[in-house]
Amino acid sequence: MTLYEILTLIGFPTLFLAILAIVRKIVISIRAVKLGVQAMLRSQMIDDYNKYTERGYAPIYARDNFENCYQRYHALGANGVMDDIHEKFMRLPTRPPVERR
Repeated sequence: MTLYEILTLIGFPTLFLAILAIVRKIVISIRAVKLGVQAMLRSQMIDDYNKYTERGYAPIYARDNFENCYQRYHALGANGVMDDIHEKFMRLPTRPPVERR
């Protein structure tokens, strides 16, 4: 008996294809989760940018949170869409403007 015949008798080709299908589904799921996390991070950063730009300043805790989201966004392999918003956000002052009377 050849090796192929032995493997066929124990069902190796079927088992191999089943494992391949499972691995494919896992890879597709991981990609979907990655894209979903990127979308959520992007949405959060845009919301924060709009909120604090309207206020005219971004407190230090908001800047830290924004920077954390930005770093994670890029770690997921995102493109440079958020680079401009990141730069503008980081240029916001950390204290509210002084009101003059």
